Amino acid sequence: MNSRRFPWALLIFGLVTGVAGAAEAPIPWGDNPAAGKFYDIRGFRMYCEVYGSGKPLLLIHGHNGSIARFAPTLPYFAAHYRVIVADSRAQGKSRDDGEALTFEMMADDCAALLDALHVEAAHVLGSSDGGIVALLLALRHPEKVISLAASGANLRPDPDALGQGLWDRMHADYERRRDQPRTTAKEKNDWKLFLLDWEQPHIAPAELKAVRCPALVICGDHDAIVFEHTLEIYHSLPQAALYVVPRSGHLTLIQHPDEVARTVDAFFAAPDPRKTP
Repeated sequence: MNSRRFPWALLIFGLVTGVAGAAEAPIPWGDNPAAGKFYDIRGFRMYCEVYGSGKPLLLIHGHNGSIARFAPTLPYFAAHYRVIVADSRAQGKSRDDGEALTFEMMADDCAALLDALHVEAAHVLGSSDGGIVALLLALRHPEKVISLAASGANLRPDPDALGQGLWDRMHADYERRRDQPRTTAKEKNDWKLFLLDWEQPHIAPAELKAVRCPALVICGDHDAIVFEHTLEIYHSLPQAALYVVPRSGHLTLIQHPDEVARTVDAFFAAPDPRKTP
């Protein structure tokens, strides 16, 4: 095995399973006044909730999502980390009326949020679009990322990454909607979010060679993202492990929350190979 690669995993298939431990009363993840606050971040107000204590863990949700997407795994992570989870720009409670939206902007938002919280660096877990943002955060702000896990990420918006069937459906949706009038704020925002995934990202695999932190690349064995593309991401990262979740589609953290949370936790807890003699 290449000595530059993460030493303890090539393919990990479900390290452990179990119940993450339920709270005594339901917690309104994503709508919790006791844990939530708005922060003025780079021209918009970003809604964020913070739970637990310990090493910081930044969670980044997927397309047109919110903090609530992490409800299945938040109880586990909040028991082990200081969890920082936010509604990304133009999603959830983080309204942004600007016309532009890029994954690079969202990565810079995450770095600014960590600064606002006085967090020097954090572990980072992103799902789907959040996985793309996690990779870009490690590229653009490497000092902010201790280690990362990215589930269902892609580097480009083409059939080789998305699969021909998904790309065809998105193309048909684009052709159907592109000339429709958009007058309300919601219509404009929904279109902006659609274009985000239709036109982006554009990350060259060679760029990932600059990511020096340990990286866990996650996919479902029936993921929407083409497996060969996920392998391309894995092979492009210098300190990477690959975790294929059995019996899972694209939303691994929702379909197998306990298994994925524990596996990610084990990865984050492993010694950093950069510091291993």
